[in-house]
Amino acid sequence: MSDYYDSHDALPADDTGQPETEHGMTRRQLMRHAGWFGGAVVLTVAGGEVISHIADSRDIHAGTAAASVGAATEASGALRFVQVSDSHIGFQGPANMDVAGSFTEAINQVNSLGFRPDFVMHSGDLTHLSTAGQFDQVKQMMTGMKTDRVFTVPGEHDSIGDAGRAYRRTFGMGTLGDGWYSFDTHGVHFIALVNTLSLEKLGHLGNAQIDFVRKDIAGLSSDTPIVVFSHIPLFAMYPKWGWSTDDALKVIALLRRFSSVTCLNGHVHQLFTKTDGNITFHSATTTAYPLPEPGRAPAPTPQVVPARQLKDALGIRSVGYRQGDRELAIKDQRLA
Repeated sequence: MSDYYDSHDALPADDTGQPETEHGMTRRQLMRHAGWFGGAVVLTVAGGEVISHIADSRDIHAGTAAASVGAATEASGALRFVQVSDSHIGFQGPANMDVAGSFTEAINQVNSLGFRPDFVMHSGDLTHLSTAGQFDQVKQMMTGMKTDRVFTVPGEHDSIGDAGRAYRRTFGMGTLGDGWYSFDTHGVHFIALVNTLSLEKLGHLGNAQIDFVRKDIAGLSSDTPIVVFSHIPLFAMYPKWGWSTDDALKVIALLRRFSSVTCLNGHVHQLFTKTDGNITFHSATTTAYPLPEPGRAPAPTPQVVPARQLKDALGIRSVGYRQGDRELAIKDQRLA
């Protein structure tokens, strides 16, 4: 720890009456997913219930989304943090000819939010090829963030060829096992998980890390808000592309007793939200390049879009929480 998605067969219906895909998402969810791509989702989580709306440009320009976050954080002692993801420093290709430049813009956006985040979390794929030079570059870039602390979790691109050893040398100080850890602040318990190492197709946590979570939360009251960070989703977003974690249900079962659990991940390079009882999952967008919507391409390869549209697919996430009200407000902002 550093001080940093067509089947033509009939499908079963979900509880809303919508046909459910074999990958756990309804067609309605996929339509909403397409509508959210590159947009802003304003979301309030209170007592485990999630209420959300898609913020259109009028909302953003009028400041509605910002007010939603601000309303949860005006009180003294409020928590405000930022999630960035998938900077892929070292990537070279037509999908983004300057990933360092776009990550710099994301850093500038963090620094222009109008408040100083208590911390910034980078949810993985800091680098593209996990070289020492790329790790050094992204670490130096993140020193430019105006925040008290920066936390990280590794992506699979941060573990190429060495099972994450170079990543841990740069960002793993104070972590346990392969880089997992937890911390508490402002009445919220945060858990940072690593599911990108022992993977063949899907993400994988492993028994040692699951045991860590079990012991880590054993003494917590069930009304403690929990926020979990991972790179690969902890729900079955699109297993065909590896967008799932094979043993995540073991951790999810441990978290069922808590009234409010929020899981934040990267990896998929686009916004997506799923609610399962008391647990809400939010996939973040990227600062590097877009990936296709699930099932809309043969594989999740970097997508080339017109230059003027690239920033609409990139962005950052800010989160506000006011202790006592147990409200969590999330705002996803386009880099544009």
